[in-house]
Amino acid sequence: MIPLFAISISLAAGLFASRLSKLLGLPSVTAYLVAGILIGPFFLGRLGIQGLGFVSTEDVKSYSLICDVALGFIAFAIGNEFRLSQLKEIGGKATFIGIWQAVIATACVDAALIGLHFVLGDRLPVSMAITLGAIAAATAPAATLMVVRQYKAKGSLTDLLLPIVAIDDAVGLIIFSVSFGAAESMESGEFNVLGIVAEPLLEIVLSLALGCIMGVLFTFAERMFSSNSKRLSLSVMIVFLSVAVSKLEFHIGSLTIGFSTLLTLMMLGTMFCNLCDFSPEMMEKTDRWTQPLLVLFFVLSGAELELDVIKIPAVVGIGIAYIIARSAGKYLGALSGAAITKCEPKIKKDLGITLLPQAGVALGMASIVTELEGIGTIVRNIILFSVLIYELVGPALTKRALIDAGDITTKPKEKDRSNREAPAKI
Repeated sequence: MIPLFAISISLAAGLFASRLSKLLGLPSVTAYLVAGILIGPFFLGRLGIQGLGFVSTEDVKSYSLICDVALGFIAFAIGNEFRLSQLKEIGGKATFIGIWQAVIATACVDAALIGLHFVLGDRLPVSMAITLGAIAAATAPAATLMVVRQYKAKGSLTDLLLPIVAIDDAVGLIIFSVSFGAAESMESGEFNVLGIVAEPLLEIVLSLALGCIMGVLFTFAERMFSSNSKRLSLSVMIVFLSVAVSKLEFHIGSLTIGFSTLLTLMMLGTMFCNLCDFSPEMMEKTDRWTQPLLVLFFVLSGAELELDVIKIPAVVGIGIAYIIARSAGKYLGALSGAAITKCEPKIKKDLGITLLPQAGVALGMASIVTELEGIGTIVRNIILFSVLIYELVGPALTKRALIDAGDITTKPKEKDRSNREAPAKI
């Protein structure tokens, strides 16, 4: 019964916090994160009452299945933005900007932190600097998608933003794998070509292949049913199955073969939206079904943030340098990329701001880094600190940028029903 109490409290906290955020003009995703912090181990959880709050970080992580499934649906929805008709117009721009801004962000963080290395010495080794630079490439697709959905953003910036976020994660995975492999070599003194080159490339290729296969099977299976309720059930099942398969790992000698859940589910969504005639209708129904799941995802994400990291001066100092360098890199990368591809002025101005949120993907990368005894724990704490800042501030900045670009417009006030003419009596 305790898990049901915890889930109920999480949903209630997120929903009531969203009412307050509406009064303050903040995106709901920010409210969900704050609600998670309040019922997490560092506030309500300190009372030690199981079910009323999360008493420890391990308690929060016991609900990781919910987060995995929610992230799968988020990636599935983003994949729906890769329609061929739309990609013919913006595909080249999105691909170039997605790669360009990720590389520039990594370069800026690398340069800033390596420069700081000459001041701090062994407290910030080069291996740590290039690892943090690699993690800087990743952007949070979940927060961006939630802001777009909540405010029904539409326009040239939104059309370009979602494909860029998807491409960004693929590029970030490659950059991280190469940089982390180099960092491992620096720490251990051994150079592993398989770990640096082969494994990340295999992960990307196999993830895309798995997504293609599941997308074709999904499309074929959907056509066997005419009932919308059965089609919705099938959609949920195929996402669950795809997430489960993407978690598998195989070992061939020293080579580890795995999949990226994000890339797999994005490709699943891409295949489905391009092969299935009624995909827009099914995506809309799936989005409605997953809304409570996404609320839980963000509340749990907030509860998982470890606030103790702000007590460590070195983490805060390096974290601030990381945040400034990454923000500058994302903004300048998007600005210059948009200029090179001759985008509209509003895209040049506002795109970089929408790419600042960072969460799940970065935390996943940081958890991998903890394998390194010398720098792992410090890198994880720095990323936890930066995610805390980015997740609380990023959604509001994304909303402001989309408003500035004209993609979010004020909803017209509904007419007072009392002023409407009464229907004529029959």
